[in-house]
Amino acid sequence: MIANVIRTCFPAAAKVVADKAEEINKLNVFPVPDGDTGTNMSLTLGTVVKEVEALPADATMDDVAKAITHGSLMGARGNSGVITSQILRGVAEGLVDAKGEHATPADIAAALRNGVKVAFKAVRKPVAGTILTVLKDVSAKADQLEKTDITTDDMLDQLVVEAYESVARTPDLLPVLKENGVVDSGAFGLATFIEAFVNAYKGKAGEVSDFKTTVDAEDSAKQHVASAVDIEINDDWEGSQYRYCTEFLFRADSAYFDEEACLRYFATMGDCELLVGSNPDYKCHVHTNRPDRVLRHMLHRGQIYNVFVHNMDLEAQERTDKVRADKEAAKAPRKKLGFVAVAPGSGEADILKSLGVDVVVSGGQTMNPSTADILDAIHQANADSVIVLPDNGNIRMAAEAAVNACDDCKAAVVMTKSVPQAFSAMFVVDAEASLEDNVEAMTEAIAEVRDGEVTTAVRDSAAADGTPIHSGDVMGIEGGAIEVVGSDVQQVTVDLVNRMQDEEEGDTLTILAGADMPDDKFQEVLAAIEKAQPDLEIDSHRGEQPLYPIIFSIE
Repeated sequence: MIANVIRTCFPAAAKVVADKAEEINKLNVFPVPDGDTGTNMSLTLGTVVKEVEALPADATMDDVAKAITHGSLMGARGNSGVITSQILRGVAEGLVDAKGEHATPADIAAALRNGVKVAFKAVRKPVAGTILTVLKDVSAKADQLEKTDITTDDMLDQLVVEAYESVARTPDLLPVLKENGVVDSGAFGLATFIEAFVNAYKGKAGEVSDFKTTVDAEDSAKQHVASAVDIEINDDWEGSQYRYCTEFLFRADSAYFDEEACLRYFATMGDCELLVGSNPDYKCHVHTNRPDRVLRHMLHRGQIYNVFVHNMDLEAQERTDKVRADKEAAKAPRKKLGFVAVAPGSGEADILKSLGVDVVVSGGQTMNPSTADILDAIHQANADSVIVLPDNGNIRMAAEAAVNACDDCKAAVVMTKSVPQAFSAMFVVDAEASLEDNVEAMTEAIAEVRDGEVTTAVRDSAAADGTPIHSGDVMGIEGGAIEVVGSDVQQVTVDLVNRMQDEEEGDTLTILAGADMPDDKFQEVLAAIEKAQPDLEIDSHRGEQPLYPIIFSIE
């Protein structure tokens, strides 16, 4: 059944778009270079996936179309997301009347025609060289192929080629794209979705060929796209006339809600105005300087909810910063040996970078980074060999999975359990030695490091010796076990240091103040430790880690 094909292929295609969201974001310069097109398309598709996957096994194409329409309306984010929602709605509704078990070329052409009709109706001022252009070109190609004796599979292959060829033409239709050295981001996002959907239909879910390959017509089309992309840094962008991307869901109070009057009002308040859906439920979108007035106007006509207001000036600067960082990384010579570490605090990150860590991934005990985050950091390190320092036992598996998934360089994990251990590991690095020799030396170095942490209990429990712990108590933790309990950070820290020194005397204490530890209180802690342990050399820093006012190591 066609419904089953949609239900199988849609989630696979949505995942590919999500995986390539950042790549799509970097292309985003129209209507403003706020770098969110890929994110917004991905969020929109993700909401649809949830609705479709919630359908019963015997759902009809009509059920699937309604789920796609409702899910994309509720989840549509940003200008690109709202337009994508209407493309999805039009194509899905266009398939409802298909009579056979499988979609024919005629069914596909009819569905795309309906997609064009619905999407262009939603956009008051369609612009050539955007996602709508790709939709229109693919639909026109389908109309042409329908008149031949082509098979469905062959037709789908040719539509993928046409999608990418259309994307490659967008800079010739929209000058701002050519000025910034990009193709249209929404157009590329749609072509990516189409290709991924077709691949899933053909049993190759998740596969999307690389820009650089030119194996067949599809890859050649993508090469045309690649040749149109040399992203420029947009420092001289003066900003849109309007600052805030304002979007929200709206439920009309009256059956006679005037859609055209609403759109006319939006046009007086800004641009990129969109109103999609049907009475009583709508998705509203407008770029404006006065989101408060837009919301107040709509409150007099119904209920508003799920409100999102984005500052496009700030988002545009973030995009520019990312593009600059990418260009600088591309120019940098590839290193022989690179390092990736995980740290939750800005001070910790600064110290790690000063010791030679190339990329610091934000994360820690309560915010573990994903395998994808660590793998991306390995690539950013731009080295032939990369050593990953997870700095937390909970991150070990993600780090190992990232290393195993890395196919463009050699990589290994040195199993640091804390940021201070990573400091010690970096001190013994020999940039000229092999990956294996450095892993061995760093592993030996951290074996001599013992860690202590001080934090506050959030629930009742018990210490290693059975001492009861109540929510709000201060805990001193050594090697993952709660060894000291008290009510004062300073006293617990001193008691824990004394305990560890009694177990095995060390020479050096490296201690980091957390984000919530004021400087004056930190100095008091240091003075108390020095008084209790006068022979211990103290190396203190601002770590700015959350949740843990004090972390330290002794070696």
